[in-house]
Amino acid sequence: MPTDANRLPVSFNRLAWSNLAAQSAEQIALAAAPLVAVLALGAGEGETGLLQTALTLPFLLLAIPAGVLADRMSRKRLMVAAEAVRAAALFGILALVQAGLLNWSLLALLGFVAACGTVAYSVAAPSLVPALVPQALLGAANSRIELARTLAFMGGPAVGGALVGWTGGGAAFAAATGLSILAVMLLVGLREPARAAIQRRRPMQDIAEGASFVARHALLRPVLVTQFIFNTAFFVIMAVLVPYAVRHLGLDASGIGLVLSLYGAGMVIGALLAPAILCRLPFGAVIAIGPVVGLSASIVLAVTIWLPTPLLAALSLFLLGVGPILWVISTTTLRQAVTPQGLLGRVSSFSVLAQGSRPLGAALGALVGSLWGAEVCLLVAVGGFGLQAWVILASPAVRLARQPEMPATQPDQAAPTLVPAAAARNDRT
Repeated sequence: MPTDANRLPVSFNRLAWSNLAAQSAEQIALAAAPLVAVLALGAGEGETGLLQTALTLPFLLLAIPAGVLADRMSRKRLMVAAEAVRAAALFGILALVQAGLLNWSLLALLGFVAACGTVAYSVAAPSLVPALVPQALLGAANSRIELARTLAFMGGPAVGGALVGWTGGGAAFAAATGLSILAVMLLVGLREPARAAIQRRRPMQDIAEGASFVARHALLRPVLVTQFIFNTAFFVIMAVLVPYAVRHLGLDASGIGLVLSLYGAGMVIGALLAPAILCRLPFGAVIAIGPVVGLSASIVLAVTIWLPTPLLAALSLFLLGVGPILWVISTTTLRQAVTPQGLLGRVSSFSVLAQGSRPLGAALGALVGSLWGAEVCLLVAVGGFGLQAWVILASPAVRLARQPEMPATQPDQAAPTLVPAAAARNDRT
């Protein structure tokens, strides 16, 4: 049985449940939006492509500003405001669906607004965790957060698709709105520890300070580079996987769905095993697992060029779920451990910004696939996965024996813009 010293605090549990509700709302809405656009609004490929752009563009535009806000104000209040914005946008879509007034432009606009809330929530959440959890439990806490995200990733699209198919878009957006409101309510009851107030500076100074900290940090710099390359290579694969599976592996829609489901299953298993793995292996070895397993998975998938069996494709997707989820958990823990509290919002924002490489990878996959075929895309992806593995294996991060100690706040690095004393008193009530 877990002792009190090993039990995650009640305040963190509220954050974890809020995260599960918020992530589920996001995934249901992300699944429902393109289905409603096509089935109810008659959108074509170009319009659905633009809709996906609207739903992902905030990650590029707002990640860094959200990081500045997370270091300037109460992170709890930022998350409450962000999730309330998402709930309002989802309710707007629901109301338009029910009134029969929804069109493609309004769906894209409100989807963009909802995604803005997603970005701010995603940046602030990992910045808040170290304030709620003892350092020794950071790995377990991040495993819980990632498990919630994984469960939402698995279940959200299925629920969203089923609701749209059974009753139309209204039910899906009603469910997403309700979950988003639940996430807000859970956050409202969370007690955020007070942070001392200091003088604020110009936003560009704050952004430059966060960028400089990551760029100069021997552990965080290779982690960010690896993350960027990994996301690019992964989406090169995802851009061509479905047509490749149909044409080369002979899979039908249900077979492709089964193969893709193993990616989510791998993520769940990885998240469940993460606390035990973090306890038994050197910390740096856990960081290395994700990139190395990612490279192995890309090689396994490339082998299907010459040995076209769905079993290898399924194994590849499973490995792409297991290994990288360990990477996310371990590197999030590393980031939280080595970054002063006053910089954590900005430093975390660069991790969210790295997701902007996903459309780059998808575009590269589409270009290479159209010119030379999906098989060449798989080989390009192997090259990308090899590069990201080399970057992290050559870094000092993989030589860490244990999780680093949290640093003392240093004036030349941290300079945090923190919660005013009055706001801190309000958050304790």
